[in-house]
Amino acid sequence: MTERANVKTGGCPVMHGSNTKTGQSPTTWWPSALNLSILHQHDARSNPLDKNYNHRAAVKNLDFEAVWKDVDALLTDSKEWWPADWGHYGGLFIRLTWHAAGTYRVGDGRGGAGSGSIRFEPLSSWPDNASLDKARRLLWPVKKKYGNALSWADLITLAGTVAYQNMGLKVFGFGFGREDIWSPEMEINWGNDTAILAPSDERVSNIDDPETMYNPLAASHMGLIYVNPEGVNGKPNPALTAKYVRVTFARMAMNDEETAALTVGGHTVGKAHGGTAADKIGENPGAAPIEAAGFGWENPAFDGNANTLHTSGLEGAWTSNPTKWDNGYLHLLFKYEWELKKSRAGAYQWEPINITEEDKVPDATNPAIKHNPIMTDADMAMKVDPVYREICERFYKDSAYLADTFARAWFKLTHRDMGPKANYIGPYVPQEDLVWQDPVPKGNTSYNVEGLKQRIASCGLSDIEMITTAWDSARTFRASDKRGGANGARIRLAPQKDWHANEPHRLAKVLNVLQPLATEFGASVADTIVLAGCVGLENKIRAAGHKLSVPFTPGRGDASQDATDIDSFAWLEPMADGFRNYFKPDLANVKPEELLLDRAQLMNLTGAEMTVLVGGMRVIGANFGNSQHGVFTKRTGQFTRDFFHTITDMSYKWTATASGTYELRDRKTGNVEYTATSADLVFGSHSILRAYAELYAQDDNEEKFVHDFIAAWTKVMNADRFDLL
Repeated sequence: MTERANVKTGGCPVMHGSNTKTGQSPTTWWPSALNLSILHQHDARSNPLDKNYNHRAAVKNLDFEAVWKDVDALLTDSKEWWPADWGHYGGLFIRLTWHAAGTYRVGDGRGGAGSGSIRFEPLSSWPDNASLDKARRLLWPVKKKYGNALSWADLITLAGTVAYQNMGLKVFGFGFGREDIWSPEMEINWGNDTAILAPSDERVSNIDDPETMYNPLAASHMGLIYVNPEGVNGKPNPALTAKYVRVTFARMAMNDEETAALTVGGHTVGKAHGGTAADKIGENPGAAPIEAAGFGWENPAFDGNANTLHTSGLEGAWTSNPTKWDNGYLHLLFKYEWELKKSRAGAYQWEPINITEEDKVPDATNPAIKHNPIMTDADMAMKVDPVYREICERFYKDSAYLADTFARAWFKLTHRDMGPKANYIGPYVPQEDLVWQDPVPKGNTSYNVEGLKQRIASCGLSDIEMITTAWDSARTFRASDKRGGANGARIRLAPQKDWHANEPHRLAKVLNVLQPLATEFGASVADTIVLAGCVGLENKIRAAGHKLSVPFTPGRGDASQDATDIDSFAWLEPMADGFRNYFKPDLANVKPEELLLDRAQLMNLTGAEMTVLVGGMRVIGANFGNSQHGVFTKRTGQFTRDFFHTITDMSYKWTATASGTYELRDRKTGNVEYTATSADLVFGSHSILRAYAELYAQDDNEEKFVHDFIAAWTKVMNADRFDLL
C-alpha cells in the first residue's frame, strides 16, 4: 500500500557511512575504512531497559485481548489534529504496518517490522513513509498503557491486522514477541543512490530489466518501500511497472499469487492523499525544525478536514467503500477502462472513463460529495500483465479465495522476519505450520550424549572434517530474520547439500558417517553434527595443552525436505565466508573483509567475537579447500594464538600480489613466510581490529583466548535455539 511524497551486481552489502548524512563525517575523510559500527549498533549501551529485563517473559503476561480491543477502539476515535478518513483510521494503520514490514528483503533478511525500526532514521523520514509519523502518535496511548511488554514493533504490526479484521476480513492470525531496537539502522545498506528518489537506473544496469537491480535491494528507489506508484522513474508504463513489482515482491519472498493478493487487498481499503502541491510540503521529520516536535511534512493547505491531508501527491481511493473489506477493487478495475490523469497535487494517476455515479467514492470528509476512484501504475499492472491479470480474474470470480489468499499473504508479510513459530507468542498464533516458517520438529533430549560423543571420537573422521561441517551447518543463521542455523540439519537437504561453500564431497563423507550414529543413539542429525564439531574442537584445544570442554545442549530436530522452501533457502547460500577464508571466484568489486563483516553481523557477532573466531579457525586449518591463506603458524592444527602473534609481529612486511592476495615476507631474508587475503590482513591494518588482535596476542591472555573462542563458537552453534529462550 504505497504512498510517497513527490543493481547493479556486486558492491559492498554494508553501508560505509550514513544514508542521509549532511556535511562531513569520518567516512568522508577515510572512505576506504571498514566501518565496524554495524557490529555494535544495538549494544547494551543504547538499550534503556534494565539489564535483567526479559522481554519474552514480559510479553507472555500481556492482556492480549485487551490490547486488541484498545487498538480496535482507536480506529474510529478521530482526532482533530489528524482527522480520520470517513472517521476511520484503518487505511492509515494498515499503511503503517505495511510500510514497516515492507522493507524486508530475502537477500540478506534485513528490514521488516520485527524491530520497530520505522521509528528511526532513515526509514522514519523516507518519502514513502510520509505522515506515518502521525499514525505512530495515534498509537501512543496504547503503547503508554501497556508499557515495555507491548513493543512498538508488535504494536505497529498489530495495528494493520486489527484494522483489517475491523473492516471485515477474517485475518489468519497474529504473533506477539517482537523486540524493539533503540537506535537507527544507518549502517544497513538501504541503497547507494546519490539522492532520495534518484532515478531507478542508479540501481539497475538495464532499466528494462529489474532483475539487474543491485542485490540485496528490492525497492526501485531509495526512499520507497516497493515501486514508484506513478511508474518507473515517475513515467507511467504499467507493463514495465509490472516487471518491477514482480522483482520487488520476489525479493521479499512473495510469489505472483501472493503479490497480486497483497496489491488487491492493500488497496481495497483506505485512500491516497494529495492535498496540495508537493513543493509546498515541509521537511521530513529528520530535517524538520525542533519546534515541529518530531512531526514532518507540514502541509500549509491542511484545514482540519481529512480531504485536505497530504501524503503521496496522488489523491483518491481505490474502491467505492474504502472502510470495508470487499471485492470492490477488482470490480472497478475490470469494469472500466482507465485513462491517465494528474491529481490536484500534480501526480500521475489513473481514473475511470465514464464511471457511473454509484461507483464513485464518497469524499473523506463530506460523504455527500463524490469523487472518481483512482489506480496507481502498479494497480494497472494487475490488469495489463497477463500473469497478474489471470490471477486477479480468479480472485474476482471467487471472493473467498481472494480473502483467504490475502489473509495468508498478509500474515507472511508481517511475520516473515520473526523466524520459526517458536518465536510467536499469544492466543492468536495459527496452529498450521507454514513452509516459510522453516518448521523443525522438536528434538530428542534423552539420549546418551556421552555415549554418542565417544562413538564420534572414534568414528574415523578428522577433527577438521567435523569442525567445518558443524560450522557450515550453523553459519547460515541470520539474526536479521532468524532463519538458517544448525537446528534442522538442513545442510543434508537441498539446496544446502550442494552448495559450493559446503564442499559437497567432504560433506557427503561426514554425513555418511554421522547419520547412522544419530540413528543408533536416537539423536537428531542436527545434534550429532554439532556434537561432532565440539569433539573436534576439544581435540584441538587439548592438543594445545588446555583441558576444557565445549558446551553442548541437546534438543535440535531434523527438518524434512518437504518442509524446506528450496527457492527461499537458496538466498542463504554463502557467497563468502571470511571465517573459513572462502570467497566465490566470480565475486567482483567486493572486498573480502567487507563480506566477512557482513556475515559476522548477520550471525549477530561482535567485533571481538569475529576476531577470536577468525584467529582460531585459521590456525587449526579450517580454511575452505585447505587454503593456506591466513594460516599464520608453523604448527597448523594446534589451537594456538599464532595468528595474532604473526599479524602483530613487525618482523614481517606485507606485499600485494597481482592476483589480489598478499605475501608476508621476512624483513631480513625477504622470504615469503605466509600468504593472506585482505580478510586476514584487516586484523593488522584496521585500528579497532588490531586492538582486538593485540589483546589476544598478549602474553597474559592465552586462557582468555581459549575461553573466548569457546564462548563465541557456542554462540554460533546455539544461535537458532529459540527453544532455549
